[in-house]
Amino acid sequence: MRRQGLILGIILLAVITVIPTLIVIPFAEAATENEHISIDESTEYVSASGENSDIMVEVLREATDQIESVPLEDYVALVVASEIPADFEMEALKAQALAARTYIVQRILHDDPEQEHHVTDTVEHQVFQSEDELREVWGVDYSGNMNKIDQAVQETAGEVITYDGSPITAAFFSTSNGYTENAEDYWQNEIPYLRSVSSPWDEQSPVYRDQEIFTYQEVLQQLGLEGNSFEVTNTTRTESNRIQEITVNGETFSGREIREKLDLRSNDFTIEAKADHIIFKTNGFGHGVGMSQYGANGMAQSGNTYHDIVKHYYQGVEIETLEHVL
Repeated sequence: MRRQGLILGIILLAVITVIPTLIVIPFAEAATENEHISIDESTEYVSASGENSDIMVEVLREATDQIESVPLEDYVALVVASEIPADFEMEALKAQALAARTYIVQRILHDDPEQEHHVTDTVEHQVFQSEDELREVWGVDYSGNMNKIDQAVQETAGEVITYDGSPITAAFFSTSNGYTENAEDYWQNEIPYLRSVSSPWDEQSPVYRDQEIFTYQEVLQQLGLEGNSFEVTNTTRTESNRIQEITVNGETFSGREIREKLDLRSNDFTIEAKADHIIFKTNGFGHGVGMSQYGANGMAQSGNTYHDIVKHYYQGVEIETLEHVL
């Protein structure tokens, strides 16, 4: 019964989306997670939901282990607010809104009737913070930030990214190394729209380069290796120049395994072994599959629309309203 109600809700949202006279669109300006722009405290935040409140997203909150029901477009707005700097260009925020909405719609359409929630509020699915949590993060900038994000959500309301008529797995991440990753090079399964594409804008990201310093024993312990020596052989790289496989002390690891075991920002890394420590230098931040958020912002700064951004990072896709994917 809950699945039928959700599908009916999606149909109602689709109908509302194609009747512009029924939608009220709030406008505003905003700030970022790194750098805040002063906003008049009298500015009022207007919810993104409007009349698009029939579809409810069930979110499992990690901190409380409780499930919260959130209207679809409010959920999308709060995910965008949690996942991307609010001072990004409007077209980049719109692209993120499409990715967030597509992701949750796909989850709803493939709902497990035995599970009470659709998503968690963590990176396992999409990061989600409540309005109260965002107020604590942004302070006096909250209303301005949320109104800007709501503009992006409202101006893309009801739109999803599709491939062959179905919502895609709209993967996204922070910063590439100059190229995105083929899906099968990180997740093993080949996905036709998640292909490696160039993303030169990412070099402007504040997290483009990083390094982590470990002792020999820290690296060996975290990789589950014995002994005191550290010898690297047989390194191969993917099409996007990330580590595909690397052999350490005779044991072969994928680049993803090394990244996750050592908690590196990227699996595009180089290794410098010093006398008493090892330096891992990385390019990019994230798994590298799908849309680069800093790349999207760079594209927007260059005059590209959210349609351009989405169709660059997700190959061969279309942008459709919900009524066309049900």
